[in-house]
Order: sequence, then C-alpha cells, then structure tokens
Amino acid sequence: MNNIREEVKELQIGRKVRHLRQQRRMTLQDLADQTGLSKPLLSQIENDQVIPPLATLLRISKAFKVGIENFFQEEDSCEKCILVRSGESRKLIQRGLSRGGSPPYIYHSLAYGKRDRNIEPFLMEFESRTWSDDLLVHHEGQEFLYLLEGEVEFHYGDRVITLGSGDSIFYDSSEPHGYVALSDAPPRGIVVLYSREF
Repeated sequence: MNNIREEVKELQIGRKVRHLRQQRRMTLQDLADQTGLSKPLLSQIENDQVIPPLATLLRISKAFKVGIENFFQEEDSCEKCILVRSGESRKLIQRGLSRGGSPPYIYHSLAYGKRDRNIEPFLMEFESRTWSDDLLVHHEGQEFLYLLEGEVEFHYGDRVITLGSGDSIFYDSSEPHGYVALSDAPPRGIVVLYSREF
C-alpha cells in the first residue's frame, strides 16, 4: 500500500490543484464555495496529505473548468495515442472515503498522458471488505464496469447486485454506489468513467 501512496505522490495532484487555483487568482475559500468541499480538506489535498477520490477531483476540475485527466498526466504531455502494455500501468489512484478510512478498491489509470478526452478508463482492483454505507460515493456522470475476474457486490441506491467474471454494468453515477469484493482472490475489472465536465 505504501508503494501505491508513493506512486500517487508522483502525480503531484496537490501541486496541480494549487497551481490551477493560483492561476485563476482564487482563494481556498473561493474554491471551497465552488466545490462544496471544506477549506481544511482542500488544504490537505494541496499539501499531499490526502489522496482525493475521483468524485472530489471531479468537483475540483469542474470548478477550474478543466478535464479530470489534467491531474493524472505530466504537464507537458500532449500524446495523441497512448499505449499501455500489460503490467505497465504504474500510475495508481487509490480512492479515498469522505468520512475517512481506507477505500475498498484501487484505480490504475489506463489513459495516463492523454489530453482532451471525454472518458477516463481504469483497471480497478477490489479489496475484501465488510459492506458499510460509508463506502457509498456519487458524482456527476456515468460509469461502466466489465468484471474480468472474481466476484463483487455492487450497491446502487437501494439495490444490491452480485457481479461475476464476464458480467458488466452501466449506470448513472449521480446515484450513491459502491463495491466490495466477495471472492477470496482480489477481483479485477475495467471501469470507464464519463462526465460532460471532462
């Protein structure tokens, strides 16, 4: 898990947030007002004390009117075609929880370095966890999951759906949702996140 945290730090998400905020001559309070996030949380993100979840980055990117991909790539990257070989997705995003605690899944970005895209593809690894409503998240947009291996329990609003290898699900991500692993071996799947704000 420490390796994941170090790789996330390499992305310098906090520095990018601060740079965008200062570039727009916004105070932390201005950003807090536009995102609905607290000033202390934004300060922790800018100082790399907190790894922000995707839902939080979506709010921040919307406030700055930039695509979420800006937080996952080198600043001078302008590749038109991105190839990620098997086993080479080294940029990892661990999804945090707004109420604290460690998240039940890890995202590996599969389009790191590609600008101006409308979707965000990830390889997602699920961790075994006892379900709690604290694991529910929601954000603007839509999501698609294709489960490659294992079994997961998907919570969507009041529904609970068991997904197995080869199953897929497409849903409006503004509805509270979350996953936990059911199988002993960690399940893995391909997730595609879409937002008009990218």
